[in-house]
Amino acid sequence: LQLRCPVPFQMSVSQPPSGRGVPCLRCRGTCAGFEPHSWRKICRSCKCSQEDHALSSDVEDDRKIGRLLSDSKYATLTVRVKGGDGVRIYKRNRMIITNPIVSRKDPTFDTITYEWAPPGLTQKLAMQYMELIPKEMQPVAGTDGAYYRRRQLMRQLPLHDQDPSQCRGLAEGEMKLMEDFVKKYKAEALGVGEVALPGQGGGGKEEGKAQEKSVAAGKPPESTNGALESTPAAGHYRCEACKQAVPGDCPVVYADRAGYGRQWHPACFVCCRCSQPLVDLIYFWKSGAAWCGRHYCESLRPRCAGCDEIIFSEDYQQAEGLAWHKKHFACLECETLLTGKPFALDDSSLLCTTCSKSKRL
Repeated sequence: LQLRCPVPFQMSVSQPPSGRGVPCLRCRGTCAGFEPHSWRKICRSCKCSQEDHALSSDVEDDRKIGRLLSDSKYATLTVRVKGGDGVRIYKRNRMIITNPIVSRKDPTFDTITYEWAPPGLTQKLAMQYMELIPKEMQPVAGTDGAYYRRRQLMRQLPLHDQDPSQCRGLAEGEMKLMEDFVKKYKAEALGVGEVALPGQGGGGKEEGKAQEKSVAAGKPPESTNGALESTPAAGHYRCEACKQAVPGDCPVVYADRAGYGRQWHPACFVCCRCSQPLVDLIYFWKSGAAWCGRHYCESLRPRCAGCDEIIFSEDYQQAEGLAWHKKHFACLECETLLTGKPFALDDSSLLCTTCSKSKRL
């Protein structure tokens, strides 16, 4: 038995909680609990990131992805919240597998819930897809795989990369720059991978072929790097990443912005920069490759090493390949502004010379 459960419509649309007091999963007990910093995306207590405290919830994640996909060609993956003033949430596909356990006593059932699964698949194909992903990354409720997915949603798709109201680094006049930036990437780069058997991407419809042509229109033909075109002979499909043959009965991932002549093994559909699997198959297409949201945005504009937000000012601080808003070029420990002062970089953490010395003692 398989149940596909979109999230309930009657969800709160209020701002997410601060998460104050949530224990740190990295510090394992040495942190007294999350203490939000006024502008950094870290805990004031232990200096670990928000994602290390697993601050998000299903409701908050679904609202964030709903916002990302709304106003894009993937809006069909969202649903309007009743009484939510037009707010749309992610119509996340959960998968519940119930297996009977045969025993001498009354029959019982073993139920496994996947917090996310590719939509539109048969149970057999969905399970095949899951089995092709490393076990520690399978989003089974209550496991490390479910936590990994939630952490990747925060890491790869930061809310402050799409929602100006969540940013603390925007100066007057930069709100419009960010809104245009988000609108542009939704129209030109944002995508959601599709899972199908080789040769069946796009449903075999003319629409899929038209999308492939539109992606290539006006551009010089890109090398497929060994990937065959959209109608190879049976058994001759190859993964775009590893170049290995793809069996005809194994599910693959398609990215419509790449054209349906390319396919990836489920475990090979990763960000070209960080090599991490693309969470919920959400990708950004640029220069013939798939990127996670974080690294796609960083490929276009610098990211502040202090507040983790994209910098829209042309006047910012740079040092050793990193960038900061000028008002955020401050010591991680004592918050002293360091413009024009000596400083030290410790694993990308900016420190004044006094705090750097005391840390080494």
